[in-house]
Amino acid sequence: MRVRVGRNLKDFPLPGAMSKEDRIKLEQQMLKAFKNLMADSAYGGRYYSLTPGIPESISDSEYNKLVKEHLMFKDMAADPYLESAGISSDWPYGRGCYVSQDRGFIVWVGEEDHLRIMCMKKGTVLNDVFDRLKGACDVVEKNSGVFAHSADYGYVTSCPTNLGTGMRASLHLQLPNLTADGTEAKAKAVCKPLGLSVRGAGGEHTPIGADGTVDISPSARLMIEEADIICALYEGIKLLLAEEKKAPKRK
Repeated sequence: MRVRVGRNLKDFPLPGAMSKEDRIKLEQQMLKAFKNLMADSAYGGRYYSLTPGIPESISDSEYNKLVKEHLMFKDMAADPYLESAGISSDWPYGRGCYVSQDRGFIVWVGEEDHLRIMCMKKGTVLNDVFDRLKGACDVVEKNSGVFAHSADYGYVTSCPTNLGTGMRASLHLQLPNLTADGTEAKAKAVCKPLGLSVRGAGGEHTPIGADGTVDISPSARLMIEEADIICALYEGIKLLLAEEKKAPKRK
């Protein structure tokens, strides 16, 4: 299970309008928050900075290793959409990521939003990962500054599709029988009425896993509460597993 939220700090411009000095200042402000997390036995871990010349800076080989392990985001300067929006300007200054000791809690700094806060956990109890994310967001906000929020639109994000909760929750589920034809069509038929998307194991535009693993996540971000997201995922898992049991066994 994986849940992430996009958050921006109220006291800074959105990433597309930030100067190099803004980006560096935001990272320095976040470093204070991360030091508090690293001192907490519930989190621990380390901050890896891409900004040259500071004590937390890492080498290119360390960066590439983190990207390969899916802990760090890819080179934003290579994305023409982020570049045209000004979001990838001044790369790699003000960019980095915090990773907890157990690698189950990650915060990206300076990507599409000021912060991408993520929690991951293997298991079947949905509330565990959501509860940890809520606690982690509270700790980050307490130590970093107030998150930008609109009474009308929810959390303010760079991409309009993330307005509202700014949350994306997903889980990987093995459905070898429902996907025996090599497509996710049957799984989509179950999930669509619940407002859930079905994608390949690697996310959008990726194939289904060889073992029938698919990625399930809510489609909506706006006009939906966090509790609704949990409930939709729960119902989706329950129905999918029931249909998987009824489907002919994969040969």
